[in-house]
Amino acid sequence: MLVAIGCGGTGSGPSCTEDADCPSRFCRADGTCAPVVDADAGPGADALPDAPSELCAPDHDGNVELAELPHTPGKMATYRVALDAAFDTAGTATTDGARRWDLTGQLANDVDRSLSLESPTGAWWSARFPDATYASLLAADADLLGVFRVEPAQLVLLGVVSPEAGTFRTELAYDPPAKILALPVTAGGAWSSTSTVSGTAQGAIVAYTERYSARVDQVGTMATPYGEFPVVRVATDLSRSSLGTPIGATRTFSWIAECFGPVATVRSQDFESETEFSDPAEVRRLAP
Repeated sequence: MLVAIGCGGTGSGPSCTEDADCPSRFCRADGTCAPVVDADAGPGADALPDAPSELCAPDHDGNVELAELPHTPGKMATYRVALDAAFDTAGTATTDGARRWDLTGQLANDVDRSLSLESPTGAWWSARFPDATYASLLAADADLLGVFRVEPAQLVLLGVVSPEAGTFRTELAYDPPAKILALPVTAGGAWSSTSTVSGTAQGAIVAYTERYSARVDQVGTMATPYGEFPVVRVATDLSRSSLGTPIGATRTFSWIAECFGPVATVRSQDFESETEFSDPAEVRRLAP
């Protein structure tokens, strides 16, 4: 599930091992110096992987705060997306006990897509969700939008809607809203929620239950076509049931970086039985 959009630019700099090696006093995770940012250059200037973005400058404190997530309507980023591709979510161990994941290579069915956080203003569903912050595409293999609200200590899912109204629209509401992220996002954090989902799905009246169970289960680095980032990984298990009968279950991993948000997400096939898997239904990572 896409909960935010990455932001920034691309580039490279001199090699470094610590912040003191760099004129900018900022050594990125890929071992190169961020440039000295010109304060007069305007928002977003010289924004590089793991360098100051238009949102903020990463402080590498291991926590992703609300102010370090791009949750503003209108934000847009390019993601390289592959459906039914091969990728091992386990990654590899590093010498410091963390993990490293590499999504720089080409995957089967890769397509670059511009994804945005859509404003509720003027949307056909805005009256149904008057306190929504933004809507975003939930999955690349469908056109449904998740409607989200940003709160000081959490990000919640209010509902799911189709892009357009009409007889066969989707308009589902969550009671209570589903807890997608607990803020700040920090190693070892865990949260869950259970919601009754009701409304219309492609014009048909439906009602079922969804349970989200999430935990920050790994820390390390994620290499994307855009660059390499220090990240925390959020593992989210989503289960659906109707009258006590399971009707769906997926696991999603989101790799979240300070000031860029989710730089990669991987969603499992339905009813995946393994904790780590190598045949995801969707792989999404930040691209230039």
